[in-house]
Amino acid sequence: MERSLRPDLVSAYAIGVGAGLVALQITWLVANRLTSLVWGPPVGPTIAFISAIIAGIIVSVIAGRRLARSVTSPQEVSNGSHT
Repeated sequence: MERSLRPDLVSAYAIGVGAGLVALQITWLVANRLTSLVWGPPVGPTIAFISAIIAGIIVSVIAGRRLARSVTSPQEVSNGSHT
């Protein structure tokens, strides 16, 4: 029975986007705190948000591709029994 891989690929990329959003939020929280100590209000949050956007995009792309690759070529799963 053959099944379509499209729904699995879409869900893999959606999970990648979710991971990227989590990375964006965590990077924003940490970077904003650190840059606020160094620079004033207009510069610190701007640098923090730009770095958070870059980190979120990188994590989204890497996680999405990795999950999509695992969907298209799944490794053989064994339950530990020898047959």
